[in-house]
Amino acid sequence: MFHSFNKVMKSFFYCAMALLCLTMASALYAQKNAAQSGSLKIGYVDTEVMLKQLPEALEGDRLIKEKVAKINDTLKTMNQQLTERFEKYQKQSAMMTAESKAQEEAALKSMQQNMLMYQEEKLGQTGEVARMREQLIAPLREKISKGIQDIAKQEGLSFVLDKANPVLLYAEDKFDITFTVLDKIKRGK
Repeated sequence: MFHSFNKVMKSFFYCAMALLCLTMASALYAQKNAAQSGSLKIGYVDTEVMLKQLPEALEGDRLIKEKVAKINDTLKTMNQQLTERFEKYQKQSAMMTAESKAQEEAALKSMQQNMLMYQEEKLGQTGEVARMREQLIAPLREKISKGIQDIAKQEGLSFVLDKANPVLLYAEDKFDITFTVLDKIKRGK
């Protein structure tokens, strides 16, 4: 429940930021182009739909699912071995010496730690699957970004947003006020 609340709050934050960016940009646009007649054109794309339609993305998803299935099989085997050894230990612990109990408990703890390390190494945020996903997705992101820029320029769009994950994907350079703001801050005005 907490995870989904964070996801909702994150989406709300991105929407609010996108809306703030658009509001500021449109105000700047109106201010800079008050004398000129022109309109601010905004478009959006749904990158999730795009990724579901691109053959490279589908193939990458298939490869990742295969990799995760193999890792999960290994984890299942490791967990099964740990469970069996723990059950055996429980049955025999009454007849074991204190020294042999300590050794077996240390071995069980080591098995558990190895399983957790394997899981983190393979499925963690910077694990093998995450790196594989990034390696497969990076060229697609580049291709999508190039396509968005080309179409935005062709259609005369000032901004393009992502419907799936509310972020600004494209903006005309003339709306960039970064150095104007920096200059104002540096001058202290």
